[in-house]
Amino acid sequence: MHDCSVSQATLQTDRIRLIPLGDEHLELEVELDSDPEVMRYLTGDGRTRAQVEKAHGLRLATAEPVAGLGFWVGFVEDEFVGWWLLQPAGWGEEALVPGEAELGYRLLRRHWGKGLATEGSREMLRHAFQDLDMHRVFALTLTVNERSRATMRSAGLEYIRTFYEDDDDRDGSELGAVEYAVTRDQWQAAQADSDLTTPAA
Repeated sequence: MHDCSVSQATLQTDRIRLIPLGDEHLELEVELDSDPEVMRYLTGDGRTRAQVEKAHGLRLATAEPVAGLGFWVGFVEDEFVGWWLLQPAGWGEEALVPGEAELGYRLLRRHWGKGLATEGSREMLRHAFQDLDMHRVFALTLTVNERSRATMRSAGLEYIRTFYEDDDDRDGSELGAVEYAVTRDQWQAAQADSDLTTPAA
């Protein structure tokens, strides 16, 4: 059994309760990752149970190197809707990038189009900058994944670059992938602007 969640906080938005990923959430991951449409721009097809079990172990491990980072599973009124991620930048590569995290999210198809991906992502940014003292958060997706790119923009990230990977054979990969990002200073400035333009209750 893994217990990497001790350093991760449970978070709450208006609609979503975000709980650190644990072994008890494996069946929810199996449901999510088995949908080929959900996985279209990620693996190109739904994952088998064995593949999800392997991915589950790797997801739990992302909570180990940097306190507070990792995966969260999201629930709306006790119904599972998907997961969100703040992954240490450079995870799985030669060295971690201090103060940076990669944002990720994956939602069940029946919960698409409700603004939940954006709502959870905004909370991930708030948590990263306000609670964990990160200085930059970025997100990656394929150029053709307009739904994910819209979520990144809505959450407050800005387009940084388009890049290409030779060994990428996913649907639409010939058009490259994109990086979006926001720094803590940019995020704080946006929050201040929002406070100024929000009428008092």
